[in-house]
Amino acid sequence: MNRIKETFDQLKNNNKKAFGIFLTAGDPDFTSSFNLIQKLPNNGVDFIEIGMPFSDPMADGPSIQQSSQRALKSGMNLTKCLSLVKNFRKKNYQTPIILMGYYNPIYRYGKERFIQKCLDCGVDGLIIVDLPSEEDEEFYIEAEKNKLSIIRLVTPTTDIKRLNKILLNATGFVYYVSITGITGTQAPNIEDVSKNLKKIKSVTNLPVIIGFGIRSPSQASLMSNISDGIVVGSAVVDLIKSSLDSDNNATKHTLESCLDFISELSEGVKHN
Repeated sequence: MNRIKETFDQLKNNNKKAFGIFLTAGDPDFTSSFNLIQKLPNNGVDFIEIGMPFSDPMADGPSIQQSSQRALKSGMNLTKCLSLVKNFRKKNYQTPIILMGYYNPIYRYGKERFIQKCLDCGVDGLIIVDLPSEEDEEFYIEAEKNKLSIIRLVTPTTDIKRLNKILLNATGFVYYVSITGITGTQAPNIEDVSKNLKKIKSVTNLPVIIGFGIRSPSQASLMSNISDGIVVGSAVVDLIKSSLDSDNNATKHTLESCLDFISELSEGVKHN
């Protein structure tokens, strides 16, 4: 079963756009993170991106960097991240799970072991932000052989020649980074995004999802209207941080405030 394809096909057939949420595994702790993740589908989320905490997340802005630090401090590691997915799958068999992160922890874990563990736990796709298409033989080809979707990141500066190369082995969907620079620091420009999405669509039939810079229901509505869907990360991670106590522990407001905000974002997407 290919949960990513089934989900996007069903949404398309119903003239709906996809809504995804990014959260860092183990932020601020395993239990709080799992409790939030397992409730996402019932609050309008169609697919979930789970960040694998890393000590040097170079492409991420301060918000997600700090979420990684909180997660690592609480004891999160790659093994526990995978177990989080496994626990989620005990009750949810439909919602696609994509792991997003950097190659160093995977390399240290062992790529063959990591791929097999992903399959065993119910991971559907991978986004490895620091592994370019030139390195497909290092990891991506082996993952694809095992039916793990490899989701590519495309930026506003990616030209047609590069697009054709990047998307050659892509499956699942295309993740369009709507701004240049690090995550969570700017807002996307609708005209620029629309123009670049047309360019991407000219070389692939895969769904194109917009990420980076979406922080409100109105932005969620605007960006999903011109794409196949959106993913929101930094805004939710910021909300988690603001709900914590002085020792960075979860409070009674953490889960409730995040789910309320996520439901509002979902309404912005689903009303298109």
